[in-house]
Amino acid sequence: MASVKITVRRNGPYRVETPEGEVELVDADGNRYDLTGKTAFSLCRCGGSTKKPFCDGTHSKIGFQGAESAVRAAGGHPGDAAPGAGPAAGGAGEGPAGRS
Repeated sequence: MASVKITVRRNGPYRVETPEGEVELVDADGNRYDLTGKTAFSLCRCGGSTKKPFCDGTHSKIGFQGAESAVRAAGGHPGDAAPGAGPAAGGAGEGPAGRS
């Protein structure tokens, strides 16, 4: 079983739960975020957080609606997303003004 669990919260953030030190989170320039002592944290999915990449609860104030359901690919396993399914495909998974 995986040591990291990522849960997509309904109309909310990605919740990451992991033993301390099992996850490294870096920005676009490769700089590490300090996760010392953290075994769980939430990552913004709506695009509105002022504490990106972490969630600050803004999703509930702006009415963010996400696509949470895992979609099974034809002949695949329950965790296999179908090509073109989910927020990356656009549509219902996008937040306000096309942000996700």
